[in-house]
Amino acid sequence: MLTLDRVGKTYPNGVHALDGITLDVAPGEIVAIVGGSGCGKSTLLRAISGLDTPSQGRVLLDGEAVTQPHEKIGMIFQEPRLLPWLTVAGNVGFGLEHRPRRERDERVADALARVGLTDKAKVWPRELSGGQAQRVAIARALVPRPEVLLLDEPFSALDAFTRVDLQDHLLTLWADLKPTLVLVTHDVDEAIVLADRVMVMRPRPGRIFEEIVDDLPRPRDRQSAAFDFIKRRVLAALDRSLAKPATIDDTQTKSSEGAALWW
Repeated sequence: MLTLDRVGKTYPNGVHALDGITLDVAPGEIVAIVGGSGCGKSTLLRAISGLDTPSQGRVLLDGEAVTQPHEKIGMIFQEPRLLPWLTVAGNVGFGLEHRPRRERDERVADALARVGLTDKAKVWPRELSGGQAQRVAIARALVPRPEVLLLDEPFSALDAFTRVDLQDHLLTLWADLKPTLVLVTHDVDEAIVLADRVMVMRPRPGRIFEEIVDDLPRPRDRQSAAFDFIKRRVLAALDRSLAKPATIDDTQTKSSEGAALWW
């Protein structure tokens, strides 16, 4: 269980980035975090990963505080961040240097097979397309078999066709391994396709404004009326989250009930 217990973050320059984030994420659950620019989404991911220390509250994984990068927590960034001096296989196996050679080779081969890049094992990162490079980044994050995988807008730099393909591919990999996924995205469709819950954040300071349960059966039909209904709910929550504080009724936050929409 991943637990955020009243997590807050204030930077030395006085910027209050996060305030009182409390959230439980069950093993194998997929949670998407959406919100306007500057609402603390990436700051929250960094706190969960152990790359940044909260000013208030705690991040717990299976009851233990996360205070530094953790072997059970992996992360995928917007850019693949592959090491140019290593082959594709070398990049995927980079985090397994402490494992026996045979085990490392087997796990790298399995990970590359899962992302459909077995034939690219010996090539250099510069020879890959953007989509292929991000597949390598996914394989690298999954090969240590993390309990929690954090994704910071992992497909935003890709064209629409490649982005949809990798969303579906990520779900296939998730179904095999069932790590807990926490995804930050600006793409509402992506959040609905992937997540079990969509958390809408409110800025200045970053707080959870509304929780929307997404219980559509997988694979999800992006053209269905049910998909469109949830999309409208998320968009409406985003619109309200950016309204002036005096216009916001906080009693409506964290609701999983049906919502009346104004359009």
